[in-house]
Amino acid sequence: MTNATDITADAVALQERDEFRAAGWLKLIAPAKVNLHLAIGARRDDGYHEAVSVMHAINLHDVVYACRSAEAAASENGVIVHMIGCGDVEAPDIAPADNIAAKAVRALDASGIELRIEKNIPAEGGLGGGSTDAAAALVAAAELLGLASDDPAIERAARGLGADVAFFLHGGCACLTGVGDEFARALAPSKRSVALVKPAGGVSTAAAYRAFDEAPSPIPDDIAANAATAQRADDVLLFNNLAPASERLAPELAEVRAWACAQPGVEDALLCGSGATTFAVCADFATACRVVAEARKRGWWARATSFGSARAMAVKS
Repeated sequence: MTNATDITADAVALQERDEFRAAGWLKLIAPAKVNLHLAIGARRDDGYHEAVSVMHAINLHDVVYACRSAEAAASENGVIVHMIGCGDVEAPDIAPADNIAAKAVRALDASGIELRIEKNIPAEGGLGGGSTDAAAALVAAAELLGLASDDPAIERAARGLGADVAFFLHGGCACLTGVGDEFARALAPSKRSVALVKPAGGVSTAAAYRAFDEAPSPIPDDIAANAATAQRADDVLLFNNLAPASERLAPELAEVRAWACAQPGVEDALLCGSGATTFAVCADFATACRVVAEARKRGWWARATSFGSARAMAVKS
């Protein structure tokens, strides 16, 4: 039950956010994603794995604010990042030097920029929360620097920061190849409803890949062909050959997926990336809400949403 202390804390947090919302900051949305298809291939000599990924943006997003700041200009790294948790999502405790959003700003040789990130995407969920914030930070830094939105430096910086960051510059639904960072083609987005379910904790991506290398999961030919030819998100067969490795490391993930698949009105469910969020494709939004309510009874974080066409982008306040 919500108590007076909770209400007061929420009111103070909202007031603090509203103070800088009204101060002329550049506002951006940073959507989460799920992987409809993730096919991990052989480990390369550089340590990365070949990958084909079909990512889809969803209508759950962080909000990023950016502005030029004398305080940021005087700081050690030239960038200041404030992380603010929203609702039942806590802000991750990340050292300034390790924050990927700050790295994104520096990747464009920008400085004197202050970022405030409202976190609605949970950490360690496989939903791309850090990567989408980095993409939004790139878009913000580019605008504050006066760069064109299609300047090649933005895409280069995104790919240098990580495979998911490049996707968020495009958004919607897209197939990526290489190590999952090379944009291959766009797919027509879906409009279906989705229930997100995440147990406590997460899975280290590095640990998941080590477990995968110990027992690689093959990619069936028909699944590979489907991902290579599908023109619509709704035509993609859900697949993730990294999931078995993550589920061996954290058996509760397999429990969540099996539970989600058994819920009435759920058409399919899949672990997103290396985890720890499972997304369930639902017959309608009412079904997604019902799945979320049942998941929360089990103590899992859950959210009802839908597939979307958004990308990391500036919006009017």
